[in-house]
Amino acid sequence: MVNSISKPPQESPVMLPTVPSDRDRILAAIDVGTNSIHMVIARIQPHIPAFTIVGREKATVRLGDFCKKTGELSAEAMDRAMVALKRCQDVAKSVNAEQVIAVATSAVREAPNGQEFLQRIEDELGLWVNLISGAEEARRIYLGVLSGMNFNNQPHVIVDIGGGSTELILGDGHEPRTLSSTKVGAVRLTAEQISTNPVSMAEFAGLQAYIRGMLERSIDELQAHLRPGERPRLVGTSGTIETLVALNAREKFGAVPVPLNGCELSLKDLRDWVNRLRKMTLAERLAVPGLSERRAEIILPGALILQEVMTQLGAESIVICERSLREGVIVDWMVTHGLIEDRLRYQGSVRERSVIKTAQKYQVNLEHSQRVAEFSLNLFDQTQGKLHSWGAEERILLWAAAILHNCGHHIGHSSHHKHSYYLIRHAELLGFTEMEIEAISNLARYHRKNSPKKRHETYRNLTSKRHRRVVEQLHPLLRLAVALDRRQIGAIQSIECRFAPEKREVDLLIRPTHLNDSCELELWSLEFKKESFEAEYGMKLIPVLEFK
Repeated sequence: MVNSISKPPQESPVMLPTVPSDRDRILAAIDVGTNSIHMVIARIQPHIPAFTIVGREKATVRLGDFCKKTGELSAEAMDRAMVALKRCQDVAKSVNAEQVIAVATSAVREAPNGQEFLQRIEDELGLWVNLISGAEEARRIYLGVLSGMNFNNQPHVIVDIGGGSTELILGDGHEPRTLSSTKVGAVRLTAEQISTNPVSMAEFAGLQAYIRGMLERSIDELQAHLRPGERPRLVGTSGTIETLVALNAREKFGAVPVPLNGCELSLKDLRDWVNRLRKMTLAERLAVPGLSERRAEIILPGALILQEVMTQLGAESIVICERSLREGVIVDWMVTHGLIEDRLRYQGSVRERSVIKTAQKYQVNLEHSQRVAEFSLNLFDQTQGKLHSWGAEERILLWAAAILHNCGHHIGHSSHHKHSYYLIRHAELLGFTEMEIEAISNLARYHRKNSPKKRHETYRNLTSKRHRRVVEQLHPLLRLAVALDRRQIGAIQSIECRFAPEKREVDLLIRPTHLNDSCELELWSLEFKKESFEAEYGMKLIPVLEFK
C-alpha cells in the first residue's frame, strides 16, 4: 500500500543489531583538510547520550599546495595524505572503532583531480571519504560547537579558519540562521598572495583588502540575520585561532592553558600580533615559542582573516571552542543512527527540510512529487531483499530525487530532466555529501528518456562505484513511480508487487482511487517506462489493474 504523503522518509538506518543500545561505542572521524588531516577517536555513550574524545591524530600534509600550472592536487601531497590516512586507519583499528567516517573539504572540492584522489583512497585503503560542500561543512562545524558549549539561546558567530576556506555561522543553539563558506584560507592566501619575506607593506595592504572584499558578502548576510539590539558572541575554532590564543597566553601568563576551551583573545591583542608577525621573516616566526614550522608559514594570513572578521563584526574578543568539524561529524552520525533524540530538533529532519526548501525554490508541484516519492519508496520497500539490497541511506536518496525530479521545469520543459540534474547538483542540499548529491542529481536526470550510459558526462561524474550502482538499480523505480502519477491527479490509490521468481515475473497490482477510472494513461506510461526495470532486474513487469 502507498503510505500517506505526509509521512517523512526513513532517513536513518536503525542501530546495528549486534551492538546493544546501552554499550559504549567507539567511532573514528577524519577531516581531510587543505592544511592537515585530523582524526578524533570518540567513545559514544548511547544511554546518556554523549561522547568523549579519547584520542587524536594529526598530520600536516598540505593538500592545498596545488600544482601551479594545473591547479591539481600534487602527487607529493596526495602521497603524504595516503600515508596519514593509513596511519589513521591503523590507529582506529587498534582501538576497535566500529566505523571510520571521513570527510574531505576545500582542497579536494576544488581540485580538478579531487574525485580521482578519493577513488584512489577507496581503491588502495578501502576507505570511503565523503566530499562535502562548504555549506555542509559549516553545518557540521555548528553541530560540533554546539556539542561543546551552551549557547543559552543567545546569538553566537562561529568562525572557522581553515587552509582553503573560512566558515562563518550565525546561530543561537537552534537552527542556524546563516551558513557560509568563503574561499579565503591560511594556506590558499599564503600560496596566492604572499611572495615577500617579510611581507612588504604593499603586499600586506593588498592581502588585507582582498580578505575584506572576499568576506564582505558573507558578513553582510550574517548581519542581516541579526535582530535589533543583538550583539553576538564570537566563537573561534580551528588550528589558526587556537595557535593565536596559545601564543598570546604563553607571552602574557607564561603558560598555555590546557584545555584551551573557553580561553579568549581580544581584538587589541590580535592586532598587536598581526603587526608583529607582519614584520617578521619566516626564520623569525620559526623562533617564536609555540609556533611550529608548518604553522609559522601560514599564520599571518590566518591571523589577518580573523582580524578582518572581528573588525567588520565590531567584536572586541573571541572565545575558543576546541570542538569543530570532526566532532560535528560524530554528532551527525549519532543523530542519523538514532542515538540522539535530537536536542537540536531541526537536525533530525535537516535533509528532508533542505530538499523541500529546494523544491519550493524551483516551484515544484509538491502534491505530484510527493505522490511520486511515495510510489518510489513503496516500490523500494517491496523489492528490498528480493531485487536489491540497498538500505535506509539509499532510500532517502531515492526520496530526494523523486521530490526534485521535475525541478528542471523551472528552466524549461524541453530536456527538463537534464535541467533537473544541474539545479540539484548546484543546490547545496544540507545533510548530504557531494557524492550523495551527485547520486540524487543522476537519479532525477534519469527519470525519463535514456537510462545511464558511460558516454553521459553526468553519469561519469559518479566516481564512486557504489553510487553508480545506486543510480543503475534505483532509477527504474523512479521511472515507474512517475508513470503511476502520469496525469498528476492521484488516480492510483495503492500498488502491490507480487513476485513469481520461477517465471522471472513481477505482477504490479494497481488499485485506482475511483472505481470508474480505467487509468489508461498510467497503464500506457507504465508499458513505456518498464523497459529499464526489466533490463536492470531481469524480471518481466506485468501491470494489472485491480478494482476492490
